[in-house]
Amino acid sequence: MRRLVIGNKNYSSWSMRPWVLMRQLGLPFEEVKLRFDDFDVSDGPFQRAVARVSPAARVPVLVEADGFAVWDTLAIVEYLAEQHPEHTIWPREARARARARCLAAEMHAGFSALRSHCPMNIEAALPEVGARVLTEQPAVRRDLERITAAFGDALQASGGPFLFGDFGAIDAYYAPVAARIRSYGLPMPQRPVAAYLERLWAAPGVAAWVADALAEADFLDFEEPYRKQR
Repeated sequence: MRRLVIGNKNYSSWSMRPWVLMRQLGLPFEEVKLRFDDFDVSDGPFQRAVARVSPAARVPVLVEADGFAVWDTLAIVEYLAEQHPEHTIWPREARARARARCLAAEMHAGFSALRSHCPMNIEAALPEVGARVLTEQPAVRRDLERITAAFGDALQASGGPFLFGDFGAIDAYYAPVAARIRSYGLPMPQRPVAAYLERLWAAPGVAAWVADALAEADFLDFEEPYRKQR
């Protein structure tokens, strides 16, 4: 059976994406969860374990039964789409598919202000931090405005219930945004975007990841810029 190597579910937004997609679509895999080290440590247990399956030494990593490994979330998603054409991992229609890939690339390479100032922390409730960040960081407001606009355009074009109709890679890709909105009490956009975010949070793959994150009970101080303890 293929394996998916991931980090802590409470913190690892990159790990969340392929795990959620595969769980939502019912693609079988064995989860291998590695506890994060302080990333200033170059040769800790986490780094050594990941380096055994990926030269990049980063999670997530998809490892086939014969040892073939795929790392980077976009590469994993594209590989799964080729291996499982029976699923609408990307939209069937060419222009919708291109647009979904554009939005995935935006998330992959952009929105650095939101990711930096509101790191994923599913278990935490930090609305006062979110309010301060929105006041002090205009780049975070711009990131949220762009995401909201992109969601609205996609939902209008597809008619929902997810961004491009059926649940696909793009919804898994933005699931950590829904987590950040909830943890930091960021203002929920108006419908239909707010309704979409609620559907996304309730999707079985997302809900399963969130349940595991809440049960993790692991506090990593180097992942916690705003708290001293859980």
